Amino acid sequence: MCSDFEKSFSDFIDRREYDQAENALFSMVRISYSAGWQAAGGNPPPSRKVIEIHRPPRTIPIPTDSDSIDTDIVIPSDKD
Repeated sequence: MCSDFEKSFSDFIDRREYDQAENALFSMVRISYSAGWQAAGGNPPPSRKVIEIHRPPRTIPIPTDSDSIDTDIVIPSDKD
């Protein structure tokens, strides 16, 4: 395709209205699938998060030797 088409299409899908329409279509498909599943005798699927973000544990080495340099850097705790 020509670059004008690609730019125009990119602008089209980057709009909020496109995201809203895409979300509505996905919801309709999921609701329809769930209704068919339940009509066939299956249990409704459990509600779950679509995305769950996990942070890796903070591992900042703490100098233990007496030759370390004194600084005013504060090492964050796991509660931060």
